[in-house]
Amino acid sequence: MAFPETSSDEPLTPAGRLFLQPHTNVVIHCILRGKNPADIDAIKSTIKTSLMVQHPRFCSLLVRDKNGFEHWRRTKIDVDRHVIVINNRLDKSDSFVDEPQGSTTEEDDEAAANQYVADLSVSCPLSMDKPLWELHVLMAHRCAVFRIHHALGDGISLMSMLMASCRRTDDSDALPRMVPDKRPEITGVKGRDWFWLFGVLWWFLKTVLYTWAFSVEFVLRSFLVSDERTVLAGGEGVELWPRKLATAKFLLDDMKVVKRAVPNTTINDVLLGVVSSGLSRYLDHRTPNALREGLRMTGVAMVNIRAQPGLQDLSELMKNKSEARWGNKFGVILLPVYYKKCGNDPLEHLRRAKATVDKKKHSLEAFFSYWIGDLAMSLLGAKYACMLNYKLLCNTSFTISNVVGPLEEISLAGNPLSSIKVSTSSLPQAITMHMLSYAGKAEMQILVAKDIIPDPEFLAKCFEDALLDMKEAAA
Repeated sequence: MAFPETSSDEPLTPAGRLFLQPHTNVVIHCILRGKNPADIDAIKSTIKTSLMVQHPRFCSLLVRDKNGFEHWRRTKIDVDRHVIVINNRLDKSDSFVDEPQGSTTEEDDEAAANQYVADLSVSCPLSMDKPLWELHVLMAHRCAVFRIHHALGDGISLMSMLMASCRRTDDSDALPRMVPDKRPEITGVKGRDWFWLFGVLWWFLKTVLYTWAFSVEFVLRSFLVSDERTVLAGGEGVELWPRKLATAKFLLDDMKVVKRAVPNTTINDVLLGVVSSGLSRYLDHRTPNALREGLRMTGVAMVNIRAQPGLQDLSELMKNKSEARWGNKFGVILLPVYYKKCGNDPLEHLRRAKATVDKKKHSLEAFFSYWIGDLAMSLLGAKYACMLNYKLLCNTSFTISNVVGPLEEISLAGNPLSSIKVSTSSLPQAITMHMLSYAGKAEMQILVAKDIIPDPEFLAKCFEDALLDMKEAAA
């Protein structure tokens, strides 16, 4: 429906328009599990007084003018329409039962919340007659599910917003601690010589070469080149297939042990190594002796391109000219992993993953993808830019992201949280993975097309076992 434009309307960003196209209409889901039963009045009171409902994106309707262009229009928030309370219990057959109470374990609650989100991921878009967010409270399972449209912002923006509404459990007046910025300090020029100059020139040359190579690959993947078919492959239309959701659980201390086994390795390197090893294990289980060694599976990784990594200070995000800036400030890089039969050295997957990531660090691929996306939106329009993005996803095997969460346990509306997990609505790939760390743990949500990957719980175990084997080899 077309609305007359008003002077207060704010146009959508190119990324916001992209996430509203039919093939890339993406909703972010965040599952919060409380240690205590949910207090609906406390939740509504917290929302009403939070910075969230003061932010323009969270109190604006999406409207289209007579020319079909989207705008944000401020409106009054009715919290009761956004908080959806579900009293009945979800049983193992994926059906709601009338009894709100029942004997459930934390594992049962996790499975129920995962299945609830899996169902939302395919068939339940957000209503356009209110701002594009909701909070579903599963009373019987002590879980709440934030549903936030990706047009409002990326994972960093939205998690930073959520953290501004939370408090540390050890200090009810303190905001959650953010991960400190560990970028090296810039020192003076004293003592620099020709060797230093040669090093800078060599770094610049590598940056140009790697950026050019990966940019060509990025374009080819959008038009011509696709991964070889495996039992993990998705494709056009797969985003409409029914979903299942499982959780792989890791300890950050275990990942740090593995990280120390290979010099100059990061947690992201370890995650990619775990994914490489876990997918190889799963393929061995599904198609033993059917794949050639070294078969490539390409992942699409979302990378924050703000000046400061990790979660952001919300006050900085809301400043118009801040380098942090609210919104969708991420680029895309292609991360290949390779099939390899289980051998005697579990760390081999990590070494290869590190070599891949090291090359990416020398390129500006993430910035190139962000720039080319904006350019495509400007020159081709949202429809054709969406088609390019959709084609890239169809030609690759999986999507992956990793967000660093709070360092210590936090509470929301006075309820301590035992876990925080994130995922998105379905994409044309058969598997998407989103990891979030929280209070010493890291949980990765694995959303799959269940007709292609019917056993995501086993796939999650493959990832967990891969990390434990790497830890044992590193010890």
